[in-house]
Amino acid sequence: MLTWLIALPVLVAVLGAVRLLRQRRTRHAFRWLLAANLTLLGGALVVLATALTGPAQAAQATGSGGVNGSALIGAAIAVAGASIGAAIAVAYTGAAALAALSERPEMFGRTMVIVGLAEGIAVYGLVVAILLIGKA
Repeated sequence: MLTWLIALPVLVAVLGAVRLLRQRRTRHAFRWLLAANLTLLGGALVVLATALTGPAQAAQATGSGGVNGSALIGAAIAVAGASIGAAIAVAYTGAAALAALSERPEMFGRTMVIVGLAEGIAVYGLVVAILLIGKA
């Protein structure tokens, strides 16, 4: 809980600064935007490290055999990474599929299979998350 009390004001301040910097279109604003993103990344790593150590200490203190916190964080990372990867893949393959369909409409079946394969990446992440949660 203490982590959120520290991280939330920092997050709000950085997001406010990013919003102000996006209105400017200079190279100097880009450097500030990059610094703000790196600050957010550092804060996220601190929150992740705190979350990884917090549940383990709580489970040892109570002595219960509850769900391991690192398995849950691993499952969340698996789903998030697979979803982002699938989104990028569908963006590129979908654009290419639309371009191909505009020239040759009879290729609809082939293009949808390719886009569907790209969407399958997210399903793989979900399967990994289910396996991780099942082992915890």
